[in-house]
Amino acid sequence: MDRKRETTNQWEGRAPDTAPWRARLHEIIFEADTRAGKAFDVGLLIAIAVSIVTVMLESVPEIRRNHLASLLLAEWFFTLLFTVEYVVRLLCVRRPLRYAFSFFGIVDILAVAPMYLAALGMGSGYGLIVRSLRLLRVFRIFKLGPFVQESLALRRALWASRAKIVVFLATVSTIVVIIGALMYAIEGPEHGFTSIPRSIYWAIVTMTTVGYGTIVPSTALGQSLSALMMVLGYSLIVVPTGLVTADLLRVDSVTTEACPDCARQGHDHDAEFCKYCGASL
Repeated sequence: MDRKRETTNQWEGRAPDTAPWRARLHEIIFEADTRAGKAFDVGLLIAIAVSIVTVMLESVPEIRRNHLASLLLAEWFFTLLFTVEYVVRLLCVRRPLRYAFSFFGIVDILAVAPMYLAALGMGSGYGLIVRSLRLLRVFRIFKLGPFVQESLALRRALWASRAKIVVFLATVSTIVVIIGALMYAIEGPEHGFTSIPRSIYWAIVTMTTVGYGTIVPSTALGQSLSALMMVLGYSLIVVPTGLVTADLLRVDSVTTEACPDCARQGHDHDAEFCKYCGASL
């Protein structure tokens, strides 16, 4: 009994009778290891997807003209729903301000703020500002991030490969600068290569195999160099994939357990403390 009371009191010094419901809410909202947590995640996932579709439909003039009332009603429903979700998230973490200023905390604000700002009349008379506020609602798509558990391993693999990726990008940048300068010297302004920056643009487009065709070499030497760039581009495509894949295989699996303090996930199965803020899990 004493151990249970001590554990409960660790929940930010709250009284023993209030900590259990906060712990239960935290488990449901921030984690997906329980049936209730999975049900909450699935429900929220559906709400986010439908709300994004609603925002997209509102941008279609014909649909907006014929179904404006229904779209506004749906939009206010999702706004209130995400507002309640945001408030509950703040209630069930030990340090609400830390979550509020985290990435997903800011995303939660962006998901609801436009409707409230529009209701208060902010941006009235300025079409661009109103459209920008409405566009912010698309940021709800970032709320899908916590539902992709594999993204945690991918982020860790990208971070582990950062030095190799920087070297790769530096090498590619050097190549396109050199080839761009050569093409400017070979083709010249009369064939569309009016400057070195424009020639570098051609080199980037050619190496990435996009091939816009806005600039085309005309001389035999220029076409030979262009062919070399295209073959080199195909060869370089696999390099970053291999770098990330190698580190991805070395990344250990992680749980969906979220820290009660900072709400961040990505902890090892045997972790007892948060790797980001040091709080007990």
